[in-house]
Amino acid sequence: MMDFDEDKVDNAVLALLCLTMWDDHSTTRAWKSFDWTAMDRLHHKGYIADPKGKAKSVIITEEGKAKAEELFCQLFGKP
Repeated sequence: MMDFDEDKVDNAVLALLCLTMWDDHSTTRAWKSFDWTAMDRLHHKGYIADPKGKAKSVIITEEGKAKAEELFCQLFGKP
């Protein structure tokens, strides 16, 4: 595989999490169907809770939710 910018990948993954986000009482969750390495990096950046575990979804932090929505608009929004 070619060398790539992990931050750009993380931004794309975080933005795509918007597509599966939902509010679960006072918590925002999203399906965790992305590359585990990228999900671990997002966890270390503070955008999501630890993705390890049997749950099929992951908790998105408030900071992560705001950043995900911002990135989604930047990367995929129409002008």
